[in-house]
Amino acid sequence: MRKVLGFAAALLLVVGVAGAWAENIEGKITAVDKADRTIQLDYVTVISLAEGLPMDKLEEGMSVKASYEERGDKKVATRISVAE
Repeated sequence: MRKVLGFAAALLLVVGVAGAWAENIEGKITAVDKADRTIQLDYVTVISLAEGLPMDKLEEGMSVKASYEERGDKKVATRISVAE
C-alpha cells in the first residue's frame, strides 16, 4: 500500500511540474508562415505550432490566445484560439 501511495504522490508531482512549464500569450498575428508552421505576434514573438494544431484559418490581423512550451530555443504552441 505504501508503494502505491508513493507512486501516486510522485505521479502528481510530475503532472504538476509539467503543467507549470506551460505559458500563455496573446497578441495580434503579424505574419503567418505555413511552410515553417509559425506565426509572429505583434512583430516580436515567433510561435511554432505543434503538429496536429490546424493553422489553415490563422491570418494576419487576427488576435489569438495561445498556450506554449519552451522547447530548446522555440516557443511551441500546444493550444491556440482566436481571441474575441
